[in-house]
Amino acid sequence: MKVNGCDGEIRTVREKSPAPINGTGENGSRDGEELFVPPFNFAIVDNGIFRSGFPDSANFSFLKSLGLRSVIYLCPEPYPDSNLEFLKANGIQLFQFGIDGCKEPFVNIPEETIREALKVVLDERNHPLLIHCKRGKHRTGCLVGCLRKLQKWCLSSIFDEYQRFAAAKARLSDQRFIELFDISSFKHVPMSFSCSAR
Repeated sequence: MKVNGCDGEIRTVREKSPAPINGTGENGSRDGEELFVPPFNFAIVDNGIFRSGFPDSANFSFLKSLGLRSVIYLCPEPYPDSNLEFLKANGIQLFQFGIDGCKEPFVNIPEETIREALKVVLDERNHPLLIHCKRGKHRTGCLVGCLRKLQKWCLSSIFDEYQRFAAAKARLSDQRFIELFDISSFKHVPMSFSCSAR
């Protein structure tokens, strides 16, 4: 590339070629720098609470940077060995609440399972924690939606958040479940739990 120097003389400057977009080295690094790749559908839910789709080895460096203490896995399938090894190596506890991934109209969301998962979410000793299912849409969306009810969010805001992650695959049955979920047994939850109060 040719540029004008301060003295008006035209000089040729050699441009550095940008690194290829997908050109990474070992351990997800580029030019010696480690890349942090979040899992699909990753987002912050609240202080110390995250959500996503199923993480794989490309996401491990990113997850390690979060300093996780716990992972809530909402699928019935066994957790892959590589993920279990990552959790063990980093002192992260796995809580598995197996909810079958069903399609409408045959959706059966077990209320008691969501209640048990919420107890883990609400226990700050488990934070920071990651909630995930396969794609971070339906099962994760139901659990986060029920958490939002505890945080006194209005239903329209809860549904907006659910739909943002589920997109075209939003399920009325999930939203009905969230709407009818009874939070009365969780009345002891301190209001300081909300990110807005911290």
